[in-house]
Amino acid sequence: MSRAADAFAAPLLAWFDAHGRHDLPWQHPRSPYRVWLSEVMLQQTQVRVVVPYFERFVDALPTVAALAAAPLDDVLALWSGLGYYARARNLHAAARACVTQHGGDLPRDFDALVALPGVGRSTAGAILAQAWGDRFAILDGNVKRVLARYHGVDGWPGQSAVEKRLWQLAREHLPRSRLADYTQAQMDLGATLCTRHSPACGDCPLRPGCVAHAQGRSDELPTSRPGKTLPTREALLLLLLDAEGRVLLQRRPPTGVWAQLWSLPEARDEAEARDWFARHAGAGFDGGETLQAIPHVFSHYRFVMHPRRWQGVVATPCVRDDDDLRWVPPAALRELGIPAPVRRFLEASTAMRDNGRHASWAARPSSSGDPP
Repeated sequence: MSRAADAFAAPLLAWFDAHGRHDLPWQHPRSPYRVWLSEVMLQQTQVRVVVPYFERFVDALPTVAALAAAPLDDVLALWSGLGYYARARNLHAAARACVTQHGGDLPRDFDALVALPGVGRSTAGAILAQAWGDRFAILDGNVKRVLARYHGVDGWPGQSAVEKRLWQLAREHLPRSRLADYTQAQMDLGATLCTRHSPACGDCPLRPGCVAHAQGRSDELPTSRPGKTLPTREALLLLLLDAEGRVLLQRRPPTGVWAQLWSLPEARDEAEARDWFARHAGAGFDGGETLQAIPHVFSHYRFVMHPRRWQGVVATPCVRDDDDLRWVPPAALRELGIPAPVRRFLEASTAMRDNGRHASWAARPSSSGDPP
């Protein structure tokens, strides 16, 4: 171990032994599949949120082969609520690639891992380091923050030159042994002490060598992403309930936002909504009830959905025979992959349908979701 690596890794590992997280479900057992699944789930998502999703997912699909054999609808239903659904679609596609190209297992090869859908450089390194103890670096958001502060690296980590510098530092600090623990220790430190806001520098094992702490710049680093004004997109959501209280859902297109999830039919404007309603439900569009708007914030724009509700709609044959349109009883909503803000709205709206009150579900803005 180099002097630089020893000054960083040694105190970090000692801290991890005393204060790190040792009881996460993907650590027992720590198989390549479980590590891969946890790494993908943890992208953009906190550990406390991931744990119940992870446990439910591996109970239903315990192996790469089981994931590959599952229908995509089942995978999306297990994922529903975690957001960034491209992760689930990529997991499914990567599992199928593992079956056809690698004998049903994840390959123990960096280039082969990176070639899988949705597996980037950091995820591949995390799989190799944690599942097999191989000497590969990671650079997730937590590690970027730790390294930027420790070395006083200016500039937004999303910039190519800054990211390149952070990768170099991540490799230089790699110890010769205990790679699985070291990888987890970096993530734990960033998640619990070296947090984005109000870092607990007094408890940090890396404080003696930290440039940001010495210069009083812990709140400034890493440099924030340059600000920009998010554009707003609006759409009408069509909530059709038949006489039995079933909801009409439509499968979204194979690409774009919330691809292949089930959601309410959507229209860009009033004219398009009228046309869709006339084709699938006949007359009665003007009898729809306007409900509270649903705001949802993606990383690149703000999406405002304006739902309208129709009750007692006749379940027409053209709908029943369409693979991308489905009448769904409220109790069966949990079996489908549905975008989180739409699911919250549906659960509240269908629960309140019989007592005549408007849904007071108070949809909250969220940053989770799929980029197009």
